Amino acid sequence: MSNIDSTKLKSAVRRTWSAEPSPKAQRYVGRFFDTIVVENRIIAKVAGNHGTYTVSVEVKDKELVSACSCYIGKGGYCHHCEALALTYLQNPASFTEVQPKKREDVKHVSDLHAYVQGVTLDSLLRQLSEKGITQKAFAEGISMNPRHLTAIKSSEARNHYYNELGATKLACLWLLEHVAEFKGQ
Repeated sequence: MSNIDSTKLKSAVRRTWSAEPSPKAQRYVGRFFDTIVVENRIIAKVAGNHGTYTVSVEVKDKELVSACSCYIGKGGYCHHCEALALTYLQNPASFTEVQPKKREDVKHVSDLHAYVQGVTLDSLLRQLSEKGITQKAFAEGISMNPRHLTAIKSSEARNHYYNELGATKLACLWLLEHVAEFKGQ
């Protein structure tokens, strides 16, 4: 059973968009594929006018947070986000629930993809920060411009993915596993 509270989602959708779906959003309702629920977030893809867009909607506390990879949805709240929320509300059973892997459950390379998909670069960087490694120090340590690391992180939040996102997450994981060794030196 999904962790998304449909009542909270309905309320947040009504506060964010008008009572009637916009004509643009209506065209996309029910047309999503690769529909998943990860914890309290719904994510899916939809074929748009300029390619396939990745769309996500999440309720944090009582606020709706959304993102879309279309040119309008940079900050979320585009018609694709509205359509995804409505699609979920109309047919939550069409979404597959995905349980994110915990880092300690990654025992084999086949587990790695599920873990990397379920964790954000931002959360990994926060974990490094808790261990005393700043984002700037991490970027410089892997020979990356700190501004580029910031761009990768903020792009992921908008459902845009740099090719090096996975490798950057793996570098974070490696450092998180070995940080105690470095602090002892």
